[in-house]
Amino acid sequence: MKKVIDKKSAKHYIWGDNCDSWVLADTEGLSIKQESMPRGTKEKLHFHTNAQQFFFVLKGKATFYLNDEIEIIKEQKGILIEPKTKHYIANETDEVLNFLVISQPTTNDDRTII
Repeated sequence: MKKVIDKKSAKHYIWGDNCDSWVLADTEGLSIKQESMPRGTKEKLHFHTNAQQFFFVLKGKATFYLNDEIEIIKEQKGILIEPKTKHYIANETDEVLNFLVISQPTTNDDRTII
């Protein structure tokens, strides 16, 4: 069964400090979200026991804190985060950050805040 989805028809929710998420796909084996972070926002340090995640920056610049390292990811670039990696994403710029996050399997019930 085909189902065309876009931001208008996707489930939407607010997370963190007024950040947006649109759920483009959500199955037990795969989650795909388009997210937007206002300037100066970040999420909480956490890890996923089972899920690996691939973040792809559509617009802006993302700062990733991964264990004891920092990675800056610019537009049209991405990063794979392996399971059990302590991490969080931050928008430390004056611009809006838009990105895709693809998780396999889904991160539902697989997030431990540190």
